[in-house]
Amino acid sequence: MNNKKRILLVEDDPNFGIILRDFLKMNEYDVILAKNGMEGFEKFKKFEFNLCILDVMMPYKDGFTLATEIRSVSADIPIIFLTAKSMKEDVLKGYKVGADDYLKKPFDSDVLLFKIKAILKRNKLSSVIDSEETEFNFSSFYFNSKLRHLKYKDESAVKLSPKENMLLKLLLIHINDLMPRELALTRIWHDDNYFTSRSMDVYIAKLRKQLQKDSKVSINNIHGEGFRLIVE
Repeated sequence: MNNKKRILLVEDDPNFGIILRDFLKMNEYDVILAKNGMEGFEKFKKFEFNLCILDVMMPYKDGFTLATEIRSVSADIPIIFLTAKSMKEDVLKGYKVGADDYLKKPFDSDVLLFKIKAILKRNKLSSVIDSEETEFNFSSFYFNSKLRHLKYKDESAVKLSPKENMLLKLLLIHINDLMPRELALTRIWHDDNYFTSRSMDVYIAKLRKQLQKDSKVSINNIHGEGFRLIVE
């Protein structure tokens, strides 16, 4: 079974396209190369892809137009633009049509590799919190994430803040397992830095206070990794 992530690479410079395709293949990606925007869109409709790398300046159909067409079919697929220009207007236009990232030629191929890995990882994490499950029963608690209600036994429900609500839902999706820090930070705070990390710790403390009514429920800190909601 082939578990390789498939990338659509659209690049009109044949030599550069082949070199980049082969480099990505060496790094365990399945790559389909197209030489212009028209061919790129045909291949996008024909195959399933995990990410698109598009050159901006191409004949017949430029990268911005192709990205707009791709977005009309898939709102979520990550797009990285490659450009020989770094004019502010072009960069802004790229982000407006849905770019996830931008690289100016010539670029370090290892930097592209890092960006691909980061974007694919972020997308994988993003899909987790979109679970349709909204009601959870754990130990003596009932939690409704749609209403943001947390209820202990027969007591009145407490309404959680939006961040507390999303954080508890993530913990419950990973009940008795590791909930990675970066998952919460990228999905709830949309950034993973020192300040957002400290903010999350504050919200974890608030949830611990809500859950301390039940001695069978606890949130453990796994140093440097994340948290575990443990229900005995």
